[in-house]
Parts: sequence; C-alpha cells; structure tokens
Amino acid sequence: MDLIFLHGLGQNPSSWNETLSVLPQCIKAYCPDLLHLCEDKDYEKMYLAFENYVDDFSNSINLCGISLGAVLALNYTLNHADKVSSLVLIAPQYKMPKLLLRVQNIVFRIMPNTLFSKDGIAKQDIIRLTNSMRFLDFEEDLKNIVCPTLIICGQKDTANIKAAKKMANLISNAKLYLIDKAGHEINVFASNKLANAMSLFYA
Repeated sequence: MDLIFLHGLGQNPSSWNETLSVLPQCIKAYCPDLLHLCEDKDYEKMYLAFENYVDDFSNSINLCGISLGAVLALNYTLNHADKVSSLVLIAPQYKMPKLLLRVQNIVFRIMPNTLFSKDGIAKQDIIRLTNSMRFLDFEEDLKNIVCPTLIICGQKDTANIKAAKKMANLISNAKLYLIDKAGHEINVFASNKLANAMSLFYA
C-alpha cells in the first residue's frame, strides 16, 4: 500500500521516522520534502508542485498529513477524489484561523534567522507561505469526501482540536481519534500512539 506522508511547517521528512519505524511493513511510505518541492514559497505553488509529485503514482494513493501537510492532503483529496483511497489528517484545519496565523507570523518575525536556516528555508519564505494560506476555506466541500478518513488530534492541541472534531462530523466516512496527553507534533512526540491509531485504521 502506497502511503504518502506530508510533514508540517517547521518539520521535514525525517519527522516521520519514529512513526514509520513501528508501522506495519505492508505500508510503503513516501515522504516528500514539502518546503523544497517548489522554489517560490507560496501555498498555491506548493500545492501544484505536490500535484505534480503525485502524478508519478500510477495507482491510487493513501495520504497522511500533519498540520500544513494535512491541509495539502485535504486539498488534494477534494480535487482528486478518484485518486485517493484513504485519508489521515493529523492536527488539521479546514478553514484557516486568520488570527492564529497573524500571531504566528508576529512570533516568526522576532525569532532569529538561525532557527529557520537549519532546514535551508529563509524566515521570510516561511512568513510568505503562511500569509498565502490565510484565505483557504474548505468547509463547504468537506461533505464531498467519501474515502475512509481518520482524523487525529492531540488532546492538548488547543489550536486544532475544535476543528478536528468538527471535521469528523462534516466528513461522512470519518473517524476521530484523540491522543491522550499529546500536543501538536504527534508524529514526533507521540509516534507510538500515532502508529497504533493508524494501524487500527488500516487493519
């Protein structure tokens, strides 16, 4: 089973390593580096680059994304329902919280550049990317998702848990799984619990 893992902002493909190490071996994992799929750090261009990436898969795919990756996975599924067999959304949003993004960008602006450069991405590129996502809103389209969907959120992820619960109600074939004592970066800090939830979903 081909399963594409999409990391979050501030992460990279290696952020999935701990989770992948305990998932069933029947899963063939692909972990693209989202921030290097395209030169221009703009959401629409990143999405189009991801579409091109998926075009190389001849068969249907399964998508798993966290945060930014969840937005891309959701966006792709809405546009290519016939291509996606299953969907796992971790710490997702279906309508971008403008105030939260604005606060996040203020924090980014005062952070030292060195904290961003470790992934080879400039601070201004990260700010540009988050700004380009402000008006994304998939709420009216969620009812069109028909593939089996697992929505996962940490119980301590206060920024995303409300959206996760609402998505589980709006997507007809969705299951909600809340991970106890977990925050936002479940794939890094609660990888065993995440892998367990996914293993049950794909059993």
